Amino acid sequence: MVAGLIVVAGGFIYDVEFAGIPYQDPTPAMSERYHHYAHIAAVIRWFGFAVFLFGVMAFILGGRRVR
Repeated sequence: MVAGLIVVAGGFIYDVEFAGIPYQDPTPAMSERYHHYAHIAAVIRWFGFAVFLFGVMAFILGGRRVR
């Protein structure tokens, strides 16, 4: 679960560092660059969210074992 949260935080940091705030009146090249980096940041965040959910499910299902 912690690894997933770290990856989500990394996605947000990547978004701030590379994509940043969208330009007010961008050229087509600037707009393409922004969308490229914003897409990469979104993929990183979604992957981190999936890892977090996997950790939650493993924790829940792992606690139901009969010993």
